[in-house]
Amino acid sequence: MMSALLLLIVILAVHCMLLPGAGEGIKFYLIPDAAQVAKVGIWNVIAAAMNHAFFTLSLGIAAMEIFGSYMDRKHTLTGEAVRIGALDTFVALMSGLIIFPACFSFGVQPDAGPSLLFITLPNVFQHMVGGRIWGCCFFVFMSFAALSTVIAVFENIISFWIDMFGISRKKSVLINTIIILIASLPCVFGFNIWSGFQIFGQNVLGMEDFLVSNVLLPVGSLVYLLFCVTKFGWGFDNYLDECNTGKGIKFSKALKPYFKYVLPVLVLILIVQGFIK
Repeated sequence: MMSALLLLIVILAVHCMLLPGAGEGIKFYLIPDAAQVAKVGIWNVIAAAMNHAFFTLSLGIAAMEIFGSYMDRKHTLTGEAVRIGALDTFVALMSGLIIFPACFSFGVQPDAGPSLLFITLPNVFQHMVGGRIWGCCFFVFMSFAALSTVIAVFENIISFWIDMFGISRKKSVLINTIIILIASLPCVFGFNIWSGFQIFGQNVLGMEDFLVSNVLLPVGSLVYLLFCVTKFGWGFDNYLDECNTGKGIKFSKALKPYFKYVLPVLVLILIVQGFIK
C-alpha cells in the first residue's frame, strides 16, 4: 500500500505541474520570499521548520526509537536514518508539487492549512481522465498511511506498558484503548461543548497542538540526545558502536563535539523559542 501510494503521489505531482496556471504555484512553493521571511521573522521560520522535522520524523515521542529497537543488525542505524530522512523529504516535496500548483490552477487559497488535501485533490481528480478511480485509490492508500502512523504512535504506549508492568500485548492494548478514549475527550469536546474554553488564547486543540509540537517533541528529543551522548546515560562511544553495527553508512566520531555541546543548545533554544512565541 505504501509503495502504491508513493507511485500515485509521483503521478499526481507530474499531472499537477502540467495544469494551466501551475507555474505560479510552483514559484510560490519553491522560490523563497525574503519579504515574507522578514515579516514573520527568520527565527520563527527556523523554529517552525525544526518543529516540523520533529513531527514528521516522530523523533521526540519514541516512534523512531521503538522501530529502531525492532530492527535486525544487518544494516547500520546511520544508513537507515539517511534513507528515512531522504524518503520523507522526497514525499514532502512531491506533496507540495501536488497541492500548490493545483491551488493556483483552481483558484484555492494556498494558506488553508491541512484541509488543503481535501480541497485541491478532489478538483484534481475531477479534471483527470478516470478521476474517480484515481481518487478512490488515493484516499484508500491514504487511509492505510494514516493507520500505519497511528500504529507507530500507539506502539510506544503499548510497548511501554509491556516492558514496565510485564503484561501481555492484548492486556496492554485493552488498557490503553480505554485510557486513550478518555484522554481524547477534551479534543472531541473542544469543537462543540468546550469550544469557548481557552488557555492563553488557545482553544483545547490549539493547546494540545502546542504541547505536542513545542514541548513533547523537542523535550523528548533533548532527553534522548542527552541519554545518548552523556555519561549519565548510554555514553557517546556506546551510542557510536550501536549506530555503526552492520553494513552501510557509518557515523563519524568527529561529530562527537557537535552532538555533545552544540546540538543540545540548539534544541534548548528551540524549546525556549516555542514558549516565547
